[in-house]
Amino acid sequence: MNKIQKLLAGYKKENKKALSIFLTAGYPDIASTEELVLEVSEYADIIELGVPFSDPVADGQTIQFSSQKALENGINLKKILGLVKRVRQKTDVPLVIMSYLNPILSYGLKNFFRDAAAEVDGVIFPDLPYEENRNVLEYAREYGIAYIPLVALTSEMPRAEKIAGLSSGFVYVTAVTGVTGARSSISGELIPFIDALRKKTSNPVFVGFGISRPEHILKLKKHCDGFIIGSAVIDIIRRKKSLPEFLKNIRKAF
Repeated sequence: MNKIQKLLAGYKKENKKALSIFLTAGYPDIASTEELVLEVSEYADIIELGVPFSDPVADGQTIQFSSQKALENGINLKKILGLVKRVRQKTDVPLVIMSYLNPILSYGLKNFFRDAAAEVDGVIFPDLPYEENRNVLEYAREYGIAYIPLVALTSEMPRAEKIAGLSSGFVYVTAVTGVTGARSSISGELIPFIDALRKKTSNPVFVGFGISRPEHILKLKKHCDGFIIGSAVIDIIRRKKSLPEFLKNIRKAF
């Protein structure tokens, strides 16, 4: 059982919901990312570090902006793994790398898992097709890193069940169709979809894409095991607002 599985198994026994926070690695700059991880670790159960990519097809304007700035800052996967190594010395919060496949394949798939194994607890590859995940699953098992698959709200349930069954961490359900980004409301299709999926899998189900307000948490928390917040956090960082204040407010809904 990996670190994320142990955490969520304990939460299930206590009927607690988990909060995963997404940060773009290298934004606003590399040093600030380290500071933000430590700041966010006071409120998050899991922290996702996004690997910036020049063609982020699943991301909306907010994360695209942060990714572009991070690339301009000279961030790359090698520097991100170095950042994770430094951060790991200061916090025990599970750390997840979220990356499109191109940077991972350029680095070398096995090289990535080997170099990440000591500090990284999970991986999310949003553009990895279900039919092409065999090598990733093998390396994830070999190096004890949780594999976290994405399930789109538009997925047919038989396919969603197969994807969810691959998880060795949690299942990431996208709350909206389309790209990432804060939303004012939740799709009416989401709760029935989550309820149906949870009957098909024993793996924890998290909801992301568009989660940005306490009322989203309140509406959904009886139906899932955790939440991912990304664009709303990046937007606060960009506007230089108080991130602790935002996260404290989110946490009240738990």
